[in-house]
Amino acid sequence: MRRCAFFCAIAYLTWLFFPISPASAQLTRLNVGYSAVSADQLPAWVAKDTGIFARNGLDVQLIFFTGGTTAILALVSGDVPITQVSGPALVNSALAGSDAVFVAAGIISLNYVLMGKPGIKTAEQLRGGTLAISRFGSATDSIARFALRKIGLTPGKEVTIVQVGSGPERLSAVLTGRVTAAVINPPSSFIAEKRGLAIVADVAQMGLVFQHTGVATTRRFIKEHPETVRRYVRAHVEAVQKMWTDKEATIKALSKYMGSGVDRETLEKSYDNVMTEALYPKKQYPSLEGLKTVLEDISERDPRAKTAKPEQFVDFSFIKELDGSGFIDGLYKKK
Repeated sequence: MRRCAFFCAIAYLTWLFFPISPASAQLTRLNVGYSAVSADQLPAWVAKDTGIFARNGLDVQLIFFTGGTTAILALVSGDVPITQVSGPALVNSALAGSDAVFVAAGIISLNYVLMGKPGIKTAEQLRGGTLAISRFGSATDSIARFALRKIGLTPGKEVTIVQVGSGPERLSAVLTGRVTAAVINPPSSFIAEKRGLAIVADVAQMGLVFQHTGVATTRRFIKEHPETVRRYVRAHVEAVQKMWTDKEATIKALSKYMGSGVDRETLEKSYDNVMTEALYPKKQYPSLEGLKTVLEDISERDPRAKTAKPEQFVDFSFIKELDGSGFIDGLYKKK
């Protein structure tokens, strides 16, 4: 029995520190969703483009969904077993009866701004206007409502919230004046600044603790495919470390998925903006405080959120496993 336990431990540690390689085994094909075109989505992009997924035995196909609401519907329906999605989308889904949970944090704070169309420079000028978000029930929806209340405006009454789509689509809508303002973040917000638009409200300066875009799956998928989830979380953690230590590779991925038209200066500014412990922590534990904020916001519209606990929406086991083994610390000690 002792000998069995010893060899099992050796086998586990071998897997942990020397992951499977494409040459030694067939890759597990996995469809993975992402819910925005912004720096919030970098872990999946970097893991795909630098071969981190493949080194962990995964053949990942990335699928774009416009907004967290659409992404979480794809997760719950089984179209994608894992997705990068925001806190509000996941919590709304779980409150409605799904078994969706976060298994890794992703980005746990906000770097969003409300930017007005040409000529709009003050909060008062938003009164009676329209504010663009991605989809109702998404993170941008929660951010819009929070920011409007902070600057003294009533969402839905004094400012109409409208669904527009991805960050680049919201940027286009505000640049052309189709909406009064938009909720956007880097790189779109930096492009807007270059085009002369003004920041009406800076959400990052408002002190909001928020579980934003993280890695989500379902409890059913965890039960049926724990090894796949384990490999994915490991790859995600490695991708975050890559982002911290390889600026060029990260900027290359950001440029690819943002599409043409984003200049080098904007890409570098976006990288410097997001790569902080406040946004992308090295130890990728989902934020219970951030989920508490999400629940407080949703409780204004859904009474079920008032009695829910942040712990209901997370599975820490995979991150704890990597952290407890010393794997995460070891990544950042590498030269």
